[in-house]
Amino acid sequence: MSNEVIIKNAVKKYGDFTALNGVSLDIHEGEFFTLLGPSGCGKTTLLRMIAGFNSIEGGEFYFGDKLINDVPAHKRDIGMVFQNYAIFPHLDVKDNVAYGLKARNVPKNQIAPKVKEALELVQIAHLADRKPNELSGGQQQRVALARAFVIEPSVLLMDEPLSNLDAKLRVQMRTVIKKLQRRLGITTIYVTHDQEEALAISDRIAVMKDGHIMQIGTPSEIYAKPQNPFVAGFIGVSNFLDCEVDKDGMTVIKNELKIKVPLRKPYAGAAKLSARPEQLFFSKEGMPGTVQLSTFLGDFIEYEVKLDDGQELIINEYTKDTSEIHTDGEKVFISFDPDRVSLYEAETEEVISQ
Repeated sequence: MSNEVIIKNAVKKYGDFTALNGVSLDIHEGEFFTLLGPSGCGKTTLLRMIAGFNSIEGGEFYFGDKLINDVPAHKRDIGMVFQNYAIFPHLDVKDNVAYGLKARNVPKNQIAPKVKEALELVQIAHLADRKPNELSGGQQQRVALARAFVIEPSVLLMDEPLSNLDAKLRVQMRTVIKKLQRRLGITTIYVTHDQEEALAISDRIAVMKDGHIMQIGTPSEIYAKPQNPFVAGFIGVSNFLDCEVDKDGMTVIKNELKIKVPLRKPYAGAAKLSARPEQLFFSKEGMPGTVQLSTFLGDFIEYEVKLDDGQELIINEYTKDTSEIHTDGEKVFISFDPDRVSLYEAETEEVISQ
C-alpha cells in the first residue's frame, strides 16, 4: 500500500551548520516527487531523514497519518536505491533480489515467484544466475531497482541512482524507472542534481537551495513560470536583463524596448526580467545587437547575440519556423513575448509577473 509523505518544518544541523532550515513538503500518494538542487543544498540529507538514516533535529515526518520520527529505518517500510547500487557482490542476481524478502520473513514458497516477477519487470530475468561482476552498470542498476520494488514498499527512495551511468544509458534507465513507478503506483521520492532528468521523470519537483525550498511545482510550471531568479537560472537556460517598471506598469529595458508584462500586483521600480532562449525572437524593432555565433542543432538554431549595451543573450529559433539563418556579424533587433517572460523585483527577487 503506497503512502502519502508529509514533512513539517524539518530541521537538520551539523554543529553550527544548518543543512535544512524548516522544510515542509506534502508528497501525494503514488506520486513521483523529485528533490532537485545543486550539491550541498540539502536534498540527500532530507532523503536520509525520510529513510531514517539521519537524526531529526526538528520537525515532524509522517507516512500517511503515522508519525515516523522515532521509527527505526528497518521498520519504515521503504525501498531504497542508492547511487552506487549497493548490491551484494557474493550473491547472484536472484539472491540479491530475494534478500529483502528473506529479511521480512516472507514464506519461502512465495519468494521465488516474487523474485521472478521483479526480474521480469526490469527485463533481466535471463540474468538471474549471474554475479554482479558479470553485469554492466545498467544491469546492476536494474538489479537494485528489482530489489527495491520486490518488497512492495509503501515509499520508494532513490538517491542519484543514475549518476554513475553514461549519458545514453541514463536516458534509457530514467524511462524504465518512470514506467515502473507508474505501473506499480509506489510513492517515490527521487534525488538528483540533473535538471533535464528531473523535468523528464517527475510528477512534481521541489527545487532546493541552501537548505530551503525555492519552488514546488510540475515540470512545466517550474520551467515556464520560475518563482525566483535562482529557479530560472538553475532549470534550463535563462537570459537575465535589468529593467525598470514605470508607473503605468510598462517594463522598460535599457531605454531600447518597452513591453507590457502582465503583473500580479501593482509595482514600479527596478526589476529583473528572465526569458528562456525560445521566448526571444528576432524582430524589425526592439533591442539592437549583433549575432556573435550561430550554431545549427537540427531542430533549432542557437544564436549568441551581443546587445549594443554589452549584454549577451542566447536565442533559439526553431528551423520549422524560419527559412533564414542569421549570419555571424549580422545586425539584428531582439524582442520578447511579454506573456511568457518572468519579472522579479530587483531587491527582493520576488516574482511580480503573472
